[in-house]
Amino acid sequence: MTEVRKPEGAAFAFRRDAIQRFRFVRATLEETSGRVELVYAFDDGPELVETLQFPDAPFALDAPRRHAVDAALRLLHLIAGVSYYKAALPPELVVEGVLPDPALAALVTSVYEQGLGEFAYRNGLSLRGRICFDTGLPVSAAPSLGLKPHALTAIGGGKDSLVSIETLRAAGVAQSVSYIGGSPLIRTCAEHTGLPVLNIGRQLAPQLLEFNKQGAWNGHIPVTAVNSAILVLAALLRDADQVVFSNERSASYGSLIPGAGEVNHQWSKGWAFERAFAAYVRDHVATDLRYYSLLRPLSELAVARRFAANDRYDAVFSSCNRNFHLTGPRPENRWCGICPKCQFVFLALAPFMPKPRLTAIFGRNLLDEAALAEGFDALIEYGAHKPFECVGEGREARAALFELASRPVWREDALVRRFARDIAPHIEPVALASLLEPSAEHGIPHSVWTRVSETFRA
Repeated sequence: MTEVRKPEGAAFAFRRDAIQRFRFVRATLEETSGRVELVYAFDDGPELVETLQFPDAPFALDAPRRHAVDAALRLLHLIAGVSYYKAALPPELVVEGVLPDPALAALVTSVYEQGLGEFAYRNGLSLRGRICFDTGLPVSAAPSLGLKPHALTAIGGGKDSLVSIETLRAAGVAQSVSYIGGSPLIRTCAEHTGLPVLNIGRQLAPQLLEFNKQGAWNGHIPVTAVNSAILVLAALLRDADQVVFSNERSASYGSLIPGAGEVNHQWSKGWAFERAFAAYVRDHVATDLRYYSLLRPLSELAVARRFAANDRYDAVFSSCNRNFHLTGPRPENRWCGICPKCQFVFLALAPFMPKPRLTAIFGRNLLDEAALAEGFDALIEYGAHKPFECVGEGREARAALFELASRPVWREDALVRRFARDIAPHIEPVALASLLEPSAEHGIPHSVWTRVSETFRA
């Protein structure tokens, strides 16, 4: 969870529709302290300073490493700016200092246009053609730094990252479990792995919440893109040759909105972003730094099957997004039970986990609560589009329900019985087994893939 500092000094009169420029002022790293400052501004307004704190400073950087760090810092500065740019959406983007090379400008343009797709849809906006960066000259090829074989594995507290961590552990890949911000839930999960933990502090510019109160545009941002850039910088500082995320293939598919087309809440978790971001890092930051998602070949159901095979994290994990909101109430327990994430995770685990174990994790049986019917209908895309959440495809949810409807232990539960009676006769059956085979589309390094591929097929 990213922390937000309280504003200091006089209030700034934020007039959203009058702002004409968004400025990328500077990005700095103090090698002695590990402090990074990302500085932005609207027009000639006050500086908006976001800070990151990388542990284990000081960092001794030779010339090739410093070159790579500077490239990673520029990448992070531009991508993290999306949190501030969206507050006003001014027509002009100004990068002060070194202009982005054409490849970087193209990457960041896609992050802003595609990563803000849900934000634009919910606010009735169009960002197509609106994002334009002036560009400088192409940059030289990235250096090879001789990075040590070590993975920074991102952990979010949910089942997916825990599956990646345990898969890499079993494959003998050295790793540090890595997270950004101060979430107690993520910290507990990270410590529960028994592996080295990397916690990077992050504080958004304090004015941002004040701008929201003064009418700023608000909504979802591509946070995985931001976190990816942070961990790339961390890998260079800590001499690690891999940054590993846990985005499954289902993340590439969005919500199909009548009249609007596909809008993907998870765009920066999808294959298109991963492929483009990894290529830029390899070509323009460090040739021996690999960014990839270990779970890209798998469906959400395949991930759930792998998670269910290990009960080590039953008492500590949570995929409930209400635990990670900057503001608003948190659930009293780790699972609220009413958000799409809770409902999908329960449904995805049900075919692979004994019923008493699953209901003990959630503290209730979500499939026996008739009042939750609307939420589960959205998950299977029956009379509603896929929710704007990090959930699997509609066909995965349908496959899970078809499977549960065939099992005596589940078929009498209210929502399973309703599905079998009222919905299943009107939709195409989906076989669970058909969604469990790994895909060949992924960016996993060959040295890692040879160690995990048989496990994924088991």
